[in-house]
Amino acid sequence: MSLKYAIIIGVIILIIFFLPIYFLLNSTYLSLAFPVKANIVIDTKKAGGPIPDKWKALAQGGEERGVSMLANVIPQTAALYPRYIRLDHIYDYYDLVNRDNRGNLQLNWQKLDATVCDIFHTGAKPFFSLGYMPSVLSSEGSPVSKPKKWDEWAFLVQRTIERYSGTNTRLCGQISGFWLTNIYYEVWNEPDLETFGGWSQSDYQELYFYTSHGAQNAANVNKFLLGGPATTSLYRNWITRLLDFIKNNNLRLDFISWHHYSKDTQNFSSQIQELNSWLSSQEYEAYRSLPKIISEWGYDSDPNPIADSNIGAAHTIASIRNFLRENIELAFLFEIKDGPTPRWGILSYDGKEKPRYSALKFLNQLQGNELMIEGEGTFVKALASTAQNTINIVLVNYDPNNKNTEMVPVSFYNLEPGTYAMNTIYVDGRIIPVKNIKIPGGTLQRSIIMPPNMVIAVELIKE
Repeated sequence: MSLKYAIIIGVIILIIFFLPIYFLLNSTYLSLAFPVKANIVIDTKKAGGPIPDKWKALAQGGEERGVSMLANVIPQTAALYPRYIRLDHIYDYYDLVNRDNRGNLQLNWQKLDATVCDIFHTGAKPFFSLGYMPSVLSSEGSPVSKPKKWDEWAFLVQRTIERYSGTNTRLCGQISGFWLTNIYYEVWNEPDLETFGGWSQSDYQELYFYTSHGAQNAANVNKFLLGGPATTSLYRNWITRLLDFIKNNNLRLDFISWHHYSKDTQNFSSQIQELNSWLSSQEYEAYRSLPKIISEWGYDSDPNPIADSNIGAAHTIASIRNFLRENIELAFLFEIKDGPTPRWGILSYDGKEKPRYSALKFLNQLQGNELMIEGEGTFVKALASTAQNTINIVLVNYDPNNKNTEMVPVSFYNLEPGTYAMNTIYVDGRIIPVKNIKIPGGTLQRSIIMPPNMVIAVELIKE
């Protein structure tokens, strides 16, 4: 055999040997190259615990200065039953901090109170992002600069916590007690991003040091939580060095937070798993059980019209399905409402509902205990619940390329014999009702057409 043919045969053998290994190590590639069609199977006797509500957290950015942005969308926001609403720009958008003729700080809570009361009126509690720097405190007159005097910043933090977590505080005429417990205070917003200061880790640690001391000085307060670093993504150095600094300086840290934007819905789970692996080190044992919070998340950190499309809606549900069972406390979808110019809102500036909003409402139909799902595919995923005489399912067909259409078989097993009604509700508003379904043997099988990036809710009600 000539050398030429020997080389060719050797290359072929290597390809045959290594190609399957390459494919196995690249499951994402495999799943897209050879997508698996869904065949959803729900055994009504296989119920888990209560449906997690960690997705019931919404964020509002600073789209307008000095106004109550949420005032005209309180009913729509309340319909999502949020647990917390994160509020940004509290120190530079609400005319809160000024000085008197002697140069002493004066705090006027009126405008910020109005927005905080709007949050309470939705049924949620506030989650404050402590920023940005008031102009009268700023060393450079910029909202992203250090203060002239760190003790003034610490004082501002102290008074903020006393205001919104105070045992003697009464807001909105009636809000006190329980409603002012477990309020979150997050130290700054995206400190690593140039737009918000481009703080070095040492600069942020200095900020955290004085913020923590201000929090510790707060008197007559209910239980509250202080944390961060609220970086643009999950960065190991930012987390571990902050933990080292906190430990060495005996500071309080009540939660760990970061932001996450990605069109890949699997990344939400993998980041949380990464964080857990970093905290597995013995030196971070004391921080393992801290609440882990994604304080902003979405499809794209830049304004993107996809957020207002069915792709954005499907991405939202697929993401929630993926992080719902992970070890996090809250994940804040960004954002509630557009400013005057369309941005990231699930609602328009005048309160019109967008596809992401409609998709989120479907999740509120998941009541009671979670049902285990079998037979999910590459694109089609599902969540299901059971409560009293109703089984609810939310199906999503997320395909960033907007091509995958499936006829999805859905099978129910171990149903109670009887007569049922089934409603299939599409995120675009279509409803297909079917009544008088006789189920003598405990099994029901149906097929549902799912176009690309469609979200569908299914109600199966025993009459």
